[in-house]
Formats: sequence, C-alpha cells, structure tokens
Amino acid sequence: MTDLDTRMAPPGPSALRRAAPALLGYAAVRALSLLALAVWSAARDKSAYTLLTARWDALWYARVAELGYGYEVRMPNGDVHSNLAFFPLLPWLERLGATLTPLSYADAGFAVSLLASLAAAWGIFAVADHIYGPRAGVCAVLLWAVLPVGIVQSMAYSESLFTALAAWSLYAVLTGRWMAAGALAMLAGLTRPVGLAVVAAVWAAGIASFVRDRSTAGPHGSRHVTRALGMLLAPLGTAGYVLWVGHRTGKGPLGYVDVQAGWRNGFDGGYAFARFVADKFTSFPSALAGIGLIIGVGLVVWLYVVCVRQRQPLPLLVYGGIVTALALCASSYFGSKPRLLLPAFPLLLPLALSLSRLRTRRSAGGLAGVAVASAVYGAFWLNGSGPP
Repeated sequence: MTDLDTRMAPPGPSALRRAAPALLGYAAVRALSLLALAVWSAARDKSAYTLLTARWDALWYARVAELGYGYEVRMPNGDVHSNLAFFPLLPWLERLGATLTPLSYADAGFAVSLLASLAAAWGIFAVADHIYGPRAGVCAVLLWAVLPVGIVQSMAYSESLFTALAAWSLYAVLTGRWMAAGALAMLAGLTRPVGLAVVAAVWAAGIASFVRDRSTAGPHGSRHVTRALGMLLAPLGTAGYVLWVGHRTGKGPLGYVDVQAGWRNGFDGGYAFARFVADKFTSFPSALAGIGLIIGVGLVVWLYVVCVRQRQPLPLLVYGGIVTALALCASSYFGSKPRLLLPAFPLLLPLALSLSRLRTRRSAGGLAGVAVASAVYGAFWLNGSGPP
C-alpha cells in the first residue's frame, strides 16, 4: 500500500470509542510497569517517582524550564555539556504546567509524559487502524507499550511527546490533512532532533502527491495550496531552533552540531557502534552481550525490510527508516539506542498485523506474558544503569 488513502476517520467521539480498547490496554500495561517499578524501588530503598522525574535528561529539561538556556557543565575530559542540546517544546510545556498549576517543573514534566503517552498510543492506533484495521491497531499499541524500555514512556523525557506528534502528523498525511500534518511536524521538530524524520515524511508524501496529481485530470488548485503550505510549515520547528542555537553560540548554522559534539553525539554511519559491538568479543562473558546486540540490530533491520515488502505507505517508510538510521548510526551513548528507537513504531506494524490474525486468546496471552517481563525488566533497568 503505497498510495495515500484520503478516507477520513469517524468524528471525535466515534474515533475515541473505536480506540478505547487500545487505550485501555495501553493504560493497563503502563500501570503494571509503574507498579513493578514502585515495588522494586521500595525494595532497594529508592524513590520510583525520583527515578521517573529527577534523573538524567529529566533534570536537564526541568532546569531549562526553570532557568532557561545557558547552563553547561564542563566534564573532567574537557567535554562541554550544554543544555542547548535539549529542544524546547517539553520545557515550554513544563513551564506552562508549573505556571498554571501547583505542580513543580518535574511534576509537570511527568504529567506531560503521561498525557502524551496516551496521545501517542491513540496516534499509533489511528495509523495502524487506517492501514490494517482496528485489531492490528490494538496490537500495535500494545506492542509499543510492552517494549523492553517502555518505562521511558512514563518518564519526564521527550520520547512520548515526540511519538505523539509524529504519529498524528503521519496520520494527518495519510488522511490528506496537510496543514495539520505540517503543524504537527513543526511541533515535533521543536521536540527532538529526530523531528527531521517527520519533516522528511511530510515532504516525501507531498512530492509524491504532487506528481500523482500531475498525472491525473481534474482541478487540484486548492489542494495544491494547502499541501504546499503544510510542507512549508513542517520544517520550521527544527530549522528555527537550530538557527537560534547557531545565533546564540555565534557559530552560525553549524552551532547546534558543535553543541552536540560537546556531548559526543554525532552521525558516523554506525562506525562507533560497530566498534562498540566488536569490543564485546574480547572476552567470553561480554561476547554474549555482543551476540545479543547483533541479533537485536538484525531484528530491527529485518522488521524494516518487512515493512518495505508489505508496501507500507511512503511516509511511514521514510519516517521509520530515518528514525532507525539515526538511532543505529549515531555515535551517542550506546546504551541509549533502544530508547532512541522508541518512536520508530512503524517497525511494529508487521508484528501487529501477524498478531491480529491470531485468535484473541492466543494474542492476548502472549502480550500479557511479554507485558509482565517488560515491567520487571523496566524496574530492574531504571534502578540500575537506566537511560542516560
């Protein structure tokens, strides 16, 4: 299925009723994960809420919300960690929440993530339902919920917010709502650097639609205008923030690249990651981890190949491919790669389609078992090394 289908979804209340099974299932999985985290953290005399809201990147987002940009930490090795690396939409929402309610910045970040995760689940359902039907939509949402690092969806991080914006932008493209697609892509571009994937998806679909219209007779004037405006709107978020950082640092358009370099983040085509995996084979215990990493990368690549073979719509292939490539081929902290792959939900659609063809009892039983394992792993992971 490569052509865009402009079939519209039912209006709001009907659409919510249609998505209700997926959202209820998603909420149940998230509640199970949070319960497991609370029990595990209590056993280790730690605060589960602190792990979710006041560690790692969550601290950086809250500091931006409270004090704005300009804070940096100089590491012993000379690296400079600047908060300019963090895109502004989540801090803006945290500041808004703290201004309008009694919540702290960290509390507001947690609330935003909880609401955004539900919006992301609904968006994933909408995309999968539009292509494959409601059973596949429910399965896609539950698969996203039970990912091993799914606990990040409940943290004061930007993954849930970004996935929600990306999913609904893609859905807007699939249903011909070009202005909505562009606006949501712009917001996604203000959330994470990988917002470029959403922009590319909107542009690829728009160009393909222009080409298709040229080959068909009939008036297309108003549609051409709204499509062009949506495409022009899409990159403004990413471009605006990157250019602002360049102006702020005095280093021009490449200023943001320098900021990321201070965190040792960059794109090297996967060379550093390949060396990291190769180093695992220098001793026997770590070789098992190396084998696991190779299997994991192979599974991700295989899923994308299946997406292509199943002829997913062009915007999903573009978006999923870019998110996957940026996650696997970046030179950033290697433990964060599973987290960086969280927004790549189109990779789950082949599995969701297969699950949807099984009997409900079999698919539900399998997903329930995986949900328990994911909850336990998430609690263990967050109480250990956790996301950087």
